[in-house]
Amino acid sequence: MTGLDFTGLTAGPAQVWGGVRLVPLVREEPMPGLRLHREVYGRFGEVLVSPRTSYVSYIPHGLVADWSGEQSAAYGTQLDTVQPVAMAVDRHHRMLKRRPSKKNGKNGKAGQPGGAVTRCRFLPSHLAMEGYLALHFGGPTIAWKQWSDDAVRQGLSPRSEAAFLGLDVPGLADALRVFEIHPGQCGVMVYVADALAAAFVVPHPDDYRALHPTLLQDMYGELIYQYAYFGGSVTDFDARLGDGRHIRTLADLRAAARRREREWRESHDTIMARELLGKSYAFERVYRMASFDMYRFLPPFRIGSDGQHIGELITDHKGRTAYLKTFRLTSAQTRRGYLLNTLADNGWHPRRAADRLGTTPEEIRRRIRAAGFGSRLR
Repeated sequence: MTGLDFTGLTAGPAQVWGGVRLVPLVREEPMPGLRLHREVYGRFGEVLVSPRTSYVSYIPHGLVADWSGEQSAAYGTQLDTVQPVAMAVDRHHRMLKRRPSKKNGKNGKAGQPGGAVTRCRFLPSHLAMEGYLALHFGGPTIAWKQWSDDAVRQGLSPRSEAAFLGLDVPGLADALRVFEIHPGQCGVMVYVADALAAAFVVPHPDDYRALHPTLLQDMYGELIYQYAYFGGSVTDFDARLGDGRHIRTLADLRAAARRREREWRESHDTIMARELLGKSYAFERVYRMASFDMYRFLPPFRIGSDGQHIGELITDHKGRTAYLKTFRLTSAQTRRGYLLNTLADNGWHPRRAADRLGTTPEEIRRRIRAAGFGSRLR
């Protein structure tokens, strides 16, 4: 698997509020066998991802995936609009943790050894962000003279990235409040100043209705915040049916409207969503859920390319998207990923990396310092 598969998802007509454009994603039939609901935390959290490494962030909620096949209604959700402040820290055990079935398993009771596992809890967005922060986290494996002893012993720790809550993005809260949820809607593409900010997909329409407000507590990059703050309004979607000379009956009107809807979907998928759907990604499978697989993915980190996204994905046995959440990287984050990939591919030797990029070792060292890793250099 190298790309994202939106088979079964159809883009509906966009809805606009100021500079925010929301494109609904509709399924004809819900994705069978998987449901999602939310666990509310609402404060800072710390996750021990390895014996010596912790991930710390504001973690408003987790998602619980249930593949037991029981089509129960999704739990309701409550949105806490209070901005995070200094407070006690929740300690979460792993980014993704198995949960026993609510009912007794075949070989034992739920919660006891041998109980059937049909649920898992994961931390949305943070699972993907931790994968980005862990990119070549170990640093140099050879003690080149250009690198400090600390870099060889401790790697690139600590690493950090900044993001904005959806509550901080001007216009997003109002857009989501007046947003019309379509019948069968299982996702949304969020655009700010017509730049793709995020994609969010769930397996069932009831899950989407329950989780729709959580878009305000998702992470968004600095570029999206700036576009929302300084950008102007975007044009709304207008369905123009020509001069009307060929529309004489209701059937003609219906056919013309469907033709315009099809043209809109094609233009959205091939132009607006191209930066997400037209790329290849590096996928890492993090969990298997019966016939479903969970991945996190990284982009190719091409400099000068259009928007690049990290994210999490759950697919069924046919590779179709059941769940998706993405985060658009800033240009600086893309450059850091590109630099780390180049260094790692060339054994962390500045001269080899410089030859690969057609530049000088001094320029490589300047880029390392600009990326925030200068303290690791001699």
